[in-house]
Amino acid sequence: MGLPAVLLLLLVGLTAVGAVTVKLECVDAARQAALAASRGEPGVAAGRRAAPDGAEVTVVVDGETVVATVSAPVPLLGAHLPAISVADTAVAAREPGTAP
Repeated sequence: MGLPAVLLLLLVGLTAVGAVTVKLECVDAARQAALAASRGEPGVAAGRRAAPDGAEVTVVVDGETVVATVSAPVPLLGAHLPAISVADTAVAAREPGTAP
């Protein structure tokens, strides 16, 4: 009776580690996308290079600020379980002299 509980805890623990890993990758990708877009470079491309597989990267330039959002699915350790999603947003000020 104790072995199923241990396996369930192992499954939950591995899923949590995977979710934290994907979250950190989203943080890094959003930061890179916002910084690139604030310098006038293509922010979506910069974000996709650092984003985890299957991530969605959006960059919005609003006046003097750039907002980048990266969201990605977290695969669960079970084929029939629904996926969860993590996201992060980064904001940067546009560099002087860059086109909107």
